[in-house]
Amino acid sequence: MDARRLKLQLVLPALGLLLLGLALGWGLRPAPKAPPPDAEAIAVAALLSVRDEGRVVPFSARFVSVASASETHIGLTARKTLIMPGIVRYGIDLARLRRSSLAWEQASRTLTVTLPPLELSGPEIDLNQVQESSEGGLVMALAGSEKSLDRANRQAAQDELMRQARAPGPMQLARGAAMRNVARAFALPLRAAGIEASVAVRFVDPSGKEEAAYLDRPRPLEAILRDRQAK
Repeated sequence: MDARRLKLQLVLPALGLLLLGLALGWGLRPAPKAPPPDAEAIAVAALLSVRDEGRVVPFSARFVSVASASETHIGLTARKTLIMPGIVRYGIDLARLRRSSLAWEQASRTLTVTLPPLELSGPEIDLNQVQESSEGGLVMALAGSEKSLDRANRQAAQDELMRQARAPGPMQLARGAAMRNVARAFALPLRAAGIEASVAVRFVDPSGKEEAAYLDRPRPLEAILRDRQAK
């Protein structure tokens, strides 16, 4: 019995030290690394937020059209000319974006967003700036053609305003404004999560051909620090 008691007295402290060491090792073990942020999950969350904005108007432009209509009676001509300024708004319905509108490429760390087409609304006529001139008032009075000339001029002037609005120059400016706004809406949450990703935004025509594209790249840290020092 004395030998067994002696063995226990020798083993128990060693066992206690072993258990204490295991407990300390478990407590001091390095914390498991948090999983890296999921770029695709963040992009989908940003998509839901962007869709909530619905139809937005990233660009608008003012145009001026000139229309002239005339009628001839008994060798005499009546003519009316209309100068009509108007504003056309270029909207985009962000609610039409779908999960399929996004594509994440891991190799280049680029999120591509494909937008629905621009929607033009208007023209919104500035009635205070409309100007009219006429010739052959007597002919118009005798023939009663003034109202028909006015209708023709108004329709022609509005058609001309929309023709100008659909010209390549204004459409390019409108697409550029829309793409920059959407790129920013997706780039900010990605970079806030610590993901240095590029965001490419594009418009495509019904056949799938790219009409316009914009690439938002993260700025190098050195450039950001240089700008701050300059300020």
